[in-house]
Amino acid sequence: MRTTLTLDDDVAAALERLRREKDVSLKEVVNDTLRKGLQETGHGPRRGGKFRTRVLKTGRCLLPNLDCASRARAAAEGEDFR
Repeated sequence: MRTTLTLDDDVAAALERLRREKDVSLKEVVNDTLRKGLQETGHGPRRGGKFRTRVLKTGRCLLPNLDCASRARAAAEGEDFR
């Protein structure tokens, strides 16, 4: 996400010092600092449980062989392919 942020002079100077110390981009310093501050307040990024994908049974494959992409495409589009 891209946004415009106005920083107080003291905050900008502290971030610039930190950026030089770590030799990283301002973006990295700002994101890391905000992330740490949010975690301290209990509002950090949500880390939910593992995401599970539901299995959907679609039946057997209608094509005899999917190894040849051009044949599979031709069959899917209804072209006569020989």
